[in-house]
Amino acid sequence: MVERRGRRRLVRIVLTWCGVLVVVAGAGASAGALLAHRFENAVTRANLLAPAARADAPAPHAAVAGPLNFLVIGSDLRADDPAAGQRSDTIIIAHVPRTMDHLDLVSIPRDLWVDIPADPTLRFGGAADKINAAFDDGGGGAGGTQLLSRTLTDLVGIRFDGAVVVAFSGLTHTVDLLGGVRMCVDTRIVSIHTHAVFEPGCRVMKGAQVLDYLRQRYGLSDGDFGRQQHQQEFLKALLAQARSSGTLANPVKLDGLLQSVGRSLTVDTGSYALTDLIFALRGLGPDDLTGIRLPFTLDAVGDQSTVRATDEADGLYRALRTDDLQGWTSEHPQWVNKI
Repeated sequence: MVERRGRRRLVRIVLTWCGVLVVVAGAGASAGALLAHRFENAVTRANLLAPAARADAPAPHAAVAGPLNFLVIGSDLRADDPAAGQRSDTIIIAHVPRTMDHLDLVSIPRDLWVDIPADPTLRFGGAADKINAAFDDGGGGAGGTQLLSRTLTDLVGIRFDGAVVVAFSGLTHTVDLLGGVRMCVDTRIVSIHTHAVFEPGCRVMKGAQVLDYLRQRYGLSDGDFGRQQHQQEFLKALLAQARSSGTLANPVKLDGLLQSVGRSLTVDTGSYALTDLIFALRGLGPDDLTGIRLPFTLDAVGDQSTVRATDEADGLYRALRTDDLQGWTSEHPQWVNKI
């Protein structure tokens, strides 16, 4: 499929579903049930997973238990407000192992060439295309996320326990509520959007600065893969700032933070209650996150630049299915991002 041209490309900047839960989990433990309930009421609910991509439901009243897999995409829009031309430029599989003591963020390249399955209910006949086209082929919103989830299930062989769509605009406000986050720039970048210059070194960035920085992929030696790493670094920085700023100990500030995060999310938690997920993950901290890149090689289809998964990717998919990402990353450190 020829990539649509002439449309304004919306920015998709994302926090992972589990990562956001980690921030709120630490908050929930100190805030009590009232604030956790207020957070749950702030998020938008939607059916984001295709039936074939949804994990089997646990037994009634069963405690939250790993392993868990969540699909996370970024969007400028709420999942229940689709618009033409949407693409999921950031796609992450967030994996929580059986031990529930770690969070692995597996970034899926937006230009990965895949087979997008047909879906008669969406009047889509299937196509070989870049994976970020699946969100648009499904009509955006919840339908787009469902088609993307089916595409990933066919590709990786896992089913998902939940999904989240994150509106980036709300996250910039969240950063400002925390007084900014500390980001370390690894190479000089000149923004193609604002012409701001990001020099190497560490500094505190406010919401608009962070958003501008995370949008950049041109000028990076590894392009979109470098941007993926910056997004993973941002997640860790946001979590660290939430824990160190004193916000979690201040009920008024904490409520504002929870409401800001909640308004940025559209969620599908499957059979689990959101508050149960929050408290099950409350022990995770910034040092418990690992960023992983999909093993790839660059390719082209016609006039389109694409990415192809290599044979090493099969091992990563298998590690996700068997809950052995720790073993895979120890054997393939070159695909682990330092965040």
